[in-house]
Amino acid sequence: MNKISLLAILIFSLSLYSQNEKPKRAPFNLEIAADETHQYKMDVKESPYFVKENVIQLFCGEKVFVECEVKGDLISEMKVVEKNSNPEKTIIIEFSQKTNNRKEINTTLIVKNPFSKELHYEALMFTPISQQWKSTSIIPIRPNLENFEMWPHSIITLVLENWKLK
Repeated sequence: MNKISLLAILIFSLSLYSQNEKPKRAPFNLEIAADETHQYKMDVKESPYFVKENVIQLFCGEKVFVECEVKGDLISEMKVVEKNSNPEKTIIIEFSQKTNNRKEINTTLIVKNPFSKELHYEALMFTPISQQWKSTSIIPIRPNLENFEMWPHSIITLVLENWKLK
């Protein structure tokens, strides 16, 4: 009888844990300023946040909670969750565009590091003007702080990869 009770509790707790997972984004209409005179529009389909293991793709306007499993200096597992239930191991990422006027387009990436070590990662961007993936520099995030990366142009989507703690 004890084994059955233990098994039932385990299944129940696993189902509660997995209910917080959000492996796919809901479809939405993306519309951003491409330049001084043009808008960029795209129907973003339902799609996974992670395009491969520990490689996340974000579209402008998205904010996600990325819960991590850490082994030493290695982030061994990452998953997007609905809410920040474990803030000590959840990276908060917000990707947005500001257009005070059409001549001052700024795209911003805010990443909050919840760890006691410096967080490093790399980024690729896809813009409406170039329509090509380009590498962009990223400043490492000091322990328990957040960084603001800003670009003076429009970005449709970013890929964030090669996550490490140092």
